[in-house]
Amino acid sequence: MWVSTTGGKVVAWAAVAFFVGIAVPAKAQTLDQALSAAYRNNPTLNSQRAATRATDEYVPIALAGYRPQVFGSAYVGAQWAETRLDSGYAALQGSSSLSVAKTYPTGVGITISQTIYDGLRTANSVRSAESQVRGQRELLRNTEQLVLLDAATAYMNVLQNAALVELQKQNLEALREELRAARDRFSVGEITRTDVAQAEASVANAQSELALAESNLNTANAVFYQVIGLRPAKLSPGRPIDRLLPKSEKLAVESGLTRHPAVKSAEFAVDAGLSNVKVAEAALSPTLTLNGSASSDYNSSLSVSRQTSAAATLNLSVPIYQGGSEYATIRQAKETLGQLRIEVDVNREQVRANVVQYWGSLEAAKAAIESAQAAVAANEIALRGVREEWRVGQRTTLDVLNAQTALFDARASLVIAQRDRVVASYAVLSASGNLSAVKLGLKVPVYNPQVHYNQVRDAWIGVRTPGGQ
Repeated sequence: MWVSTTGGKVVAWAAVAFFVGIAVPAKAQTLDQALSAAYRNNPTLNSQRAATRATDEYVPIALAGYRPQVFGSAYVGAQWAETRLDSGYAALQGSSSLSVAKTYPTGVGITISQTIYDGLRTANSVRSAESQVRGQRELLRNTEQLVLLDAATAYMNVLQNAALVELQKQNLEALREELRAARDRFSVGEITRTDVAQAEASVANAQSELALAESNLNTANAVFYQVIGLRPAKLSPGRPIDRLLPKSEKLAVESGLTRHPAVKSAEFAVDAGLSNVKVAEAALSPTLTLNGSASSDYNSSLSVSRQTSAAATLNLSVPIYQGGSEYATIRQAKETLGQLRIEVDVNREQVRANVVQYWGSLEAAKAAIESAQAAVAANEIALRGVREEWRVGQRTTLDVLNAQTALFDARASLVIAQRDRVVASYAVLSASGNLSAVKLGLKVPVYNPQVHYNQVRDAWIGVRTPGGQ
């Protein structure tokens, strides 16, 4: 049993498994183990990691603008030429009027082009790519938060539904006992057939509710496997993570506005958009390139067996008018930048709303636990009293059934409140932008996107990924 202090009162955290009387085995799955498995196995998270690695390649693509471009060429062929001279002229020259020439020209060449100035297009393209990489890392961090929150929710849903199934079984058994007692008393004429019918109806309803609870448990198990990648078996009680939460709602909001990956990603998108505007404006700037070429040609004619040439030129290209597309591209980039700036405000307000919502849910769950614990204690006393009064004829069978139902509802409310308490604590940590494997202290190798970035940033050649593909 986990104990926390809230508002000066000691509140006993009766975990769901303990609450329904299930013995927790020595080697049970823990919530931290489930979160670690989700961190390793979740396909959504692994997909986002692959997307992050793909985004890393935008930087070497942009850096290619600083590097020379080298092209090689070669050719081989056959050339045939027939020349027919005027017969009189041929006679004067003492040569044949018909001559045939066959040559087999071949050649090789190389061309090198190096951009010296491109209106800072390359520099701004690199800045844009780096901002995209940082933004993608924040999207990865956001996905990590969502996956860990989904995993915690799936874990607690299995615990909750397993507890509700156990409660339904206990409730059904209690109602069956009430039905047996009612039939015994009916057989001796102490109660009417109506009392027996009411007990029978309660048993039938409890059987239906048990079937529904088992169906919900099966659904929760399926979601658990989908999110975490493991089959749920022998789960130990979950507990809230209040020690990791901000001390107040105000601090949680401030943390979310400054640290939440959705906000950070939007801010990096603005940086990329600003660089993209400058890239578009570079289309109006002159371009200076240094070009060099060298070639060797063989047997290009009957009189030439080899010809070698080399050249180096400095080329300046000044755009004057390109149909107007460059101006439209610049205007489009500026409007996109304006949209991205608005998206930052949208994400901030969404984060603020989420923090307030989940903080309220956390406080409500704490209050619900105290209320449900009091209700359970009171309903247990009430049920015992009603049963005693029923035995001496001061209460009807319906009174006993209602008291049993009230106790079941109170126990179910306690189970649900305990689940909500844990999930809300993870939701608050996520909304404030701090839910991560590192923050939770999970015993799992932490994925570091910087490693892949360093491996590919300055790679000049090679088609194999660092992962070996």
